[in-house]
Amino acid sequence: MRPGLVAAFLPARWPFFRGLAGWRPSDLGSDLAAGITLAAIAVPEQMATARLGGFAPTAGLIVFIAGTFGFAMFGSSRVLSSGADSTITPIFAGSLALLAASGSPHYFGLASLLALMTGTILLGGGIFRLGWIANLLSIPVMTGFLAGIAIHIVISQLPALLGLAESGSLPHRLAELAAELDHTNIFSLALGLGVFAITLIAERVSSRIPGALIAIAGATAIALGFGFESHGVAAIGAVSPQLPRLTIDYLNINDAIRLLPLALIIAIVAMVQTSATSRAFVRDDNVPDVNGDFIGIGAGNVLSGLFGGFAVNASPPRSGAVLETGGRSQLAGLLAAAAVAALLLFGTKLLAHIPVAALAGILFFVAVRIVRVQVLVQTWTQAQGEFLLIIATTASIALLPIQTGVGVGIALSLLHGIWTMTRARPIELERIPGTTVWWPENARIKGEKLEGVMVLAFQAPLAFINANIFERDIIGAIDGGRALKLVVLEASSIVEVDFTAAQSIARILRYCRARDINFAIARLESTRALAAFDRLGLLNLLGESCVFHSVQDAVRTFCRPIGS
Repeated sequence: MRPGLVAAFLPARWPFFRGLAGWRPSDLGSDLAAGITLAAIAVPEQMATARLGGFAPTAGLIVFIAGTFGFAMFGSSRVLSSGADSTITPIFAGSLALLAASGSPHYFGLASLLALMTGTILLGGGIFRLGWIANLLSIPVMTGFLAGIAIHIVISQLPALLGLAESGSLPHRLAELAAELDHTNIFSLALGLGVFAITLIAERVSSRIPGALIAIAGATAIALGFGFESHGVAAIGAVSPQLPRLTIDYLNINDAIRLLPLALIIAIVAMVQTSATSRAFVRDDNVPDVNGDFIGIGAGNVLSGLFGGFAVNASPPRSGAVLETGGRSQLAGLLAAAAVAALLLFGTKLLAHIPVAALAGILFFVAVRIVRVQVLVQTWTQAQGEFLLIIATTASIALLPIQTGVGVGIALSLLHGIWTMTRARPIELERIPGTTVWWPENARIKGEKLEGVMVLAFQAPLAFINANIFERDIIGAIDGGRALKLVVLEASSIVEVDFTAAQSIARILRYCRARDINFAIARLESTRALAAFDRLGLLNLLGESCVFHSVQDAVRTFCRPIGS
């Protein structure tokens, strides 16, 4: 295929603006349409997310520009959109509020420093190819995590929706809301619910419809036309067109130390979401480069921090909108960022009268959108044990300090993975009559066992967490009462072996040797496992003549006695 216009002017391994590779002038129309749609979606969403974090609404527009340009310059995906994100914003907002008063210069300085630290971690993750970290959160845990975040968003935005005064922590908000419900401003409530309904309906009809922008514009026009501000409906107020800057007067090394655990948590969540977005929204036949996209999101965070902004993340909904509206490259995102910049420079007066309740309506829509109802239902019907993970993670996020809840969620995910590996047990295989196929015992397939032969399989990696179980069960099976001449370990599912597991295998070999039982390995297909067998001395102990390509070869050969 003939190279694109941009590729003709760039070296083959040029590391910048990879999302423009293959771009042609004929793609301009598609990118322009996608860019306009993206800007229409991003403006209200980014302003609402900034308010969620305790920032001026325009701060969301600034970090959108920074995140978009940083990703376009260093990222890989052609359609991924970066900017303020409602998943990570409640996490760092709640944590920063414990270190500095919300809205204070120190608070803003900490947010910028956190963005720089998070960006640095993401850059390192991409450079050192740590994409596997994105698998630290299982689907049930991530589902519970998002449900907990949705609860935080709803509770934090209820005061704005109801036209009541905002307070500090979530428990205080709930207590004050219960006491102040009779003072609800009906005009604020109507505007917020109207914005929520219009945005929700527009997305259900077509993701190409900028429902949030239409709803925000309509709510602002109604509030102005009927003089709602005189009836207590709060607006966001005067907007400064000046760009913020990184403030370091209030920062010191102790701040960086206190922010490090939070930066690690934000970076892990960003990796998970970036990985999922990168793989879900792919243009044409492109192969996702998750590590390259980590670098892009990291660059966006660094740039946001340098401009006095806050942490950014990949956005699945906005990325999907770019793909569905025909975006061909990162030019769509850059055009959207240019449109947002023009709004900041020349249109800030248009933003002053946007009702705060309208932004709350947008965030209510975001909260509903991030709850994975289908996954909740599937998990409940198909894996009720893992549904408990969803409940536990949701409760942790909702009831504990949010950064602690995220840590609990990550720990639950890792513990579940470890528990799953420890459940693996050796199983005995039987030969399907008339074939050379050995298969686990099955009620629908009548297998046969050969006299003096036991064939065992272990369907998991062998590591320190299950090595003792493996050794105990293998020896227990050998001592099960049958007179044995040969034990064959069918190893096709053993993809890894560590030092502890190697010692267990060695003890099993010696146990068989002491009882004059031959021991063979069949179908050791994993290159990593085979290399471990060699490196850890198991091949020398076993003898290469006892390693076979199939179980049937081992049974037919009856390997020579070990040690002879």
